[in-house]
Amino acid sequence: MTWRKSIHSLTFMEPQTKPPSPWTRCPILHQDRFILVINKPAGVLSHPNTSKANGKQAAAFTGNYDAEARCFHSAAGKLWLIHRLDQDTSGVLLAAFDEQTAQRSRMLFEDQAIQKHYLAVIRGQPASPRGVWLDHLMTSASHGSVRTQVIKGRPPNAELHYLMIGRSEEHRVSLLDIRLITGKTHQIRVQAASRHHPLVGDDVYGDFSLNRRLKQALHLRRLALHARALEFKHPASGFKTVIEAPLPDDLHELIKTLH
Repeated sequence: MTWRKSIHSLTFMEPQTKPPSPWTRCPILHQDRFILVINKPAGVLSHPNTSKANGKQAAAFTGNYDAEARCFHSAAGKLWLIHRLDQDTSGVLLAAFDEQTAQRSRMLFEDQAIQKHYLAVIRGQPASPRGVWLDHLMTSASHGSVRTQVIKGRPPNAELHYLMIGRSEEHRVSLLDIRLITGKTHQIRVQAASRHHPLVGDDVYGDFSLNRRLKQALHLRRLALHARALEFKHPASGFKTVIEAPLPDDLHELIKTLH
């Protein structure tokens, strides 16, 4: 594992100055003939939630969503969603402008040919400043809610690598730079919580008393998880492509307490 990111080199989100896009209301990180990459804010769905009656929640892209094809149909045309981020997770989200590019891009994820980098703030401090978490995760859905849990005694199907790059003795939290190898539902949140290091702000698997304390002290009202970068071979050109999403303002107060 090799990391070159340090807490001192983290960048923060700049106001969007580009003209409005017909494809999205989110900040655009990269756009060419084949792909569109945005910086999805926390609280925005990757796609509309078809299992719930409330269709008023903001989605990352505009237009009607075809869940089977994983495609948005807007006045500007079709846009294929390549992967998803949890609603409460911010950061890099990839889409494609044509079906062939979408198939190639999805294959990159299936073949683990995309490097996915996250920043996460957890309770406490891991036993080792760097390491690998391997688990078998199982996801189930009930009454419109999705939950994932670690199943002991089964071969791992979930893998992530982490490096601790900051900590706060005052708030008893640590900042991890995570390279996500697989992409299971709620993977980072569940793997961290199963090791008694739940993510700050997690209202499902988290430490609710810690969340309340940090909400009062730092006004943090979100999950402290940010998809900071994707690295991959461009699905059309094959060139190495690195897309980074600056850290949003609402994590700034928490991150700057870490050293």
